[in-house]
Amino acid sequence: MRILFSLTYYRPHVSGLTIYVERLARELARRGHKVTVLTSQYEKRLPREETVDGVHVVRAPVLLRVSKGVIMPTFGHLATQLARQNDVISLHLPNFDAAGVALRGQLMHKPTTLTYHCDLRLPQGLFNRVANQVVHVMNDLAGRFADAIVAYTQDFADHSPYLTRFARKVRVIAPPVEVPSANPEAAGAFVERLNLDGHRVIGFVARMATEKGVEVLLHALPRVIEAYPQTRVLFAGQHQNVLGEEAYARRLEPLLRQHTDRWDFLGILSAEELAAFYPNCDLIVLPSLNSTESFGLVQVEAMLCGTPSIASNLPGVRQPVTQTGMGKVVPIGDANALADAIIEVLRDRPAYVRPHQEIAGRFSTARTADGYEALFEELLREKHRK
Repeated sequence: MRILFSLTYYRPHVSGLTIYVERLARELARRGHKVTVLTSQYEKRLPREETVDGVHVVRAPVLLRVSKGVIMPTFGHLATQLARQNDVISLHLPNFDAAGVALRGQLMHKPTTLTYHCDLRLPQGLFNRVANQVVHVMNDLAGRFADAIVAYTQDFADHSPYLTRFARKVRVIAPPVEVPSANPEAAGAFVERLNLDGHRVIGFVARMATEKGVEVLLHALPRVIEAYPQTRVLFAGQHQNVLGEEAYARRLEPLLRQHTDRWDFLGILSAEELAAFYPNCDLIVLPSLNSTESFGLVQVEAMLCGTPSIASNLPGVRQPVTQTGMGKVVPIGDANALADAIIEVLRDRPAYVRPHQEIAGRFSTARTADGYEALFEELLREKHRK
């Protein structure tokens, strides 16, 4: 099968969406499918074309940026060429260009799926309000042209204004989750390097972005420290020069300065480094604030390493904890509730840990790829019958 993926940002850009598509594309290529990714050349140093892990990556040059979006004059031409060359098309929203690619799929009778990763909410401001509305219109068109729409969970699908409009097209496929086996030597070296002995460690894996709710944890910390004075926070992920989040970073600076002795920025960690990171956390937190977060792959990654999660009570985001019992769900934006949950999990951590195989039985990249393969084959059969 020849499969075309299309999304605005792809690796090496780091986000839940890019990691999702990378894992899925790589697994489908490993199974013998010919996989192409059409994306943006968001940095000029990136090659226009390359093959990574068996996946052919095609990047359209960026003329200019519009908030978190990009304008790519040659994208339409590339989309037309690649749509003709492939059997099925897999689009990933948010993506301003998805409507045009989906229309090409319809006109060429190519089965077209759309995976809705989350809502898009740009920062405050008149321009961004207009941009939001334009994106909503384009997303709506993409949904109309798509043959099927994939959601991570039924919970998110039932609460998303976008997905409820296309309920008859929605298919639920659990997201791809994987983490290398923890190397005891690497985990030990991690403890020694960061001097973690005797500390209670809270992990936070994310970009420094508005929707992640970093300030909620910062406001919760004083109560946690009162109960557990040796508490440390390890923040893994991009925290500087995050696209569109410069104002948010400036707003957090005064709060972060209050906790410089307890808050460590680790930067972006590789999969192998994360495998050493998660087991050394007593728990991880995901205090997300809105529906731009729809699941939180990092929660399951942590659970696979035996680490509980505390997540916001957002549709989809609450599902890893709800399905496994491995953690706590707290009200959105409630720093006191987050502090209570952290203290409770630290006090009785073994009660929130589940066997590795129990978690792996629910979530894996292989299971996600199985779901997409079955969906692509079903849509191909339907197209051939028409």
